[in-house]
Amino acid sequence: MKILIIEDETGLRESIEEYFSDTGNICESAEDYSTALSKVNLYRYDCILLDITLPDGSGIDILKSLKDNNHKDGVLIISAKNSLDDRLNGLYLGADDYLVKPFHLSELKARVTAIIRRKMYDGNNFLHFNEIDIDLSAKTVKILGDYVKFTRKELALLIYFIANKNKVVSKNAIAEHLWGDGIDLVNNFDFIYSHIKNIRKKMVEAGCKDYIEAAYGMGYKFVDR
Repeated sequence: MKILIIEDETGLRESIEEYFSDTGNICESAEDYSTALSKVNLYRYDCILLDITLPDGSGIDILKSLKDNNHKDGVLIISAKNSLDDRLNGLYLGADDYLVKPFHLSELKARVTAIIRRKMYDGNNFLHFNEIDIDLSAKTVKILGDYVKFTRKELALLIYFIANKNKVVSKNAIAEHLWGDGIDLVNNFDFIYSHIKNIRKKMVEAGCKDYIEAAYGMGYKFVDR
């Protein structure tokens, strides 16, 4: 999962980032309104953890910006505000869920996972594509009924391709999704080609078709042949 944590409380922000990063997720953070707004305008996320009260603005305005620009990022509001009006306002404006502070990190993760499962995989824990079956919880892949081992990044890229099947995804989009916005400093994307080459090899050796097509000058497309 690629997650943006918008939270001005340093201890909480760092705890959330460490908790999600330790399980292999890509985490970015913003401690104020201006940084957060810049990030949501530049990058896309599987889920945004959004504090309403920020030093230089309101998280509600960030939520409105996301919806006004028709961005599909999942949004989970995390707030100390516990009134019914605050919760309803956030949900009516388009947030996917609302969690009141303080909370257990395990519950936060469960809610984030549920949001992404609903938005990207129709609420399922399993992703099926022709010969390929992926258990999203166990992070395992079967091809034609047999387990095939993928590295963490290879699996994340395979899931990303299947979730965006028949769409051209640029190298920039792939890099940002898998490595975060720090990837802007990289001079080339040879490492993406290496991951794709490994995925293709493992799929074909397991008896699967090669569904990955290069869209020259643009990126790659996972095609349902």
